Amino acid sequence: MKVVILWSSVLVAGCAVGPNYRRPTVNPPANFRGAAANQQNSIADLPWWEIFKDDTLKQIVTTALANNYDVVAAAARVEQARQAARQAQSEYFPQVDYSSVLTRGHNQFVGSPSSNAPGAQGFFLGIVTAAWEPDVWGRIRRMNEAARAEYLATDEARRGVMLSLTSDVSQAYFELLGLRLQLEIARESAQSYTTTFNLFTERFQGGLGNALQTSRAAADLATAEARIPELQRLIGIKENQISVLLGQNPGAVQTKVALLDEVVPLDVPAGLPSSLLERRPDVRAAAQSVRAANAQIGVVQAAFFPTFGLTTFFGKLSTPLSQLSSGETNAWSYGPRAAGPIFHAGGLKARKKEAVANWEQVTAQYQQAALSAFRDVSDALISRENFEAIRDQFIQSVQANQEAVRLANMRYLEGLSSYVEVLDALQRLYPAQLALAQTEVNRRLVILQLYKALGGGWNLSNAEFVTGAPGKP
Repeated sequence: MKVVILWSSVLVAGCAVGPNYRRPTVNPPANFRGAAANQQNSIADLPWWEIFKDDTLKQIVTTALANNYDVVAAAARVEQARQAARQAQSEYFPQVDYSSVLTRGHNQFVGSPSSNAPGAQGFFLGIVTAAWEPDVWGRIRRMNEAARAEYLATDEARRGVMLSLTSDVSQAYFELLGLRLQLEIARESAQSYTTTFNLFTERFQGGLGNALQTSRAAADLATAEARIPELQRLIGIKENQISVLLGQNPGAVQTKVALLDEVVPLDVPAGLPSSLLERRPDVRAAAQSVRAANAQIGVVQAAFFPTFGLTTFFGKLSTPLSQLSSGETNAWSYGPRAAGPIFHAGGLKARKKEAVANWEQVTAQYQQAALSAFRDVSDALISRENFEAIRDQFIQSVQANQEAVRLANMRYLEGLSSYVEVLDALQRLYPAQLALAQTEVNRRLVILQLYKALGGGWNLSNAEFVTGAPGKP
């Protein structure tokens, strides 16, 4: 009865030592730099498969999310953290164990070493023990708080891996389409040089040209054709990259549409900066790390106070073995226990200071993660706006260079200019076409960067994110 009263008084007086968690202060901007004012909606609210409505892209992203080994490893880390949290939760309950010893022997000084000889003895010990520690100072509660926060941080990190993989696969896909567009341009350029070379050859054979012009045309054609295998090499490497992201052996990647057939979303609202802290996986994971570090301060601080508990055992103890069935061989015990620190030469204080320093570190990391998130969104918004302007200028450049090539060929055929003028026009056209093609790739990649920076798909469950369709298990 006295023990029950002691437990009751201890539990009533129990409290969780250490500071309670508060999210570190972050001063978000009123609006993202480069964004329109007062945007409530965000492109991050859309599921990833609605950003670019491309069935091939959706298929390869879904395959990657299902098979990619980084995602599998991230899921395993989440399971590890979940089981660690369950281990911490088990501390709330009594721990029950058993042990037993069974021996048989003989004292050789008083008889034969044979076990069947007179004087042989047997010994048996079998007990069941139980121990329980009431959470007086909140040590176990703080341990559980830290373990749960670490589990949630790991789960957020998993979402970050999934979002990064979605972005990486999509980026590689658009880069592949961009390389194939560049290959098409290179082949068209080589065809233009071929036409020029054939023309100069015919004129030289007709006595209207000279060998120098024909040789230079042949050199320009060879240079143009050399670009084709180089782009084919880059395409093969990009296909291998996509295959590995899909969790497959390197191989060809089939696409159904060309880069310019991909429609770029016109409206890409960023939403409010304050909501970014609730959506972006790396920021949310950093916040959970702060919570875990904060709870660890309480765990360490609880070590300054005594611990209380109850221990008990019940079992059988018999020697010789023949008396095992006798009621006199029963053994049992129960009673409270208490333990606490007296002198640790400053070790406990050092542990607490270490825990506080760790909290300060992860707090700074959280604030830096939030600041970096604001920058990532702003960078993407500024880039998107300027890529549109760059594209307009490159379109004009390509059109002007195409007209220059046409006029240069006309002037050459009429004898009004030399081959140098034609060559100059062709050499200006090809880089302008490549620059426009790369800008078209960048216009699409910046949407992916913005979506990732905003924590896109934050409102999807893990299953919805992986399967690419809402409501599927």
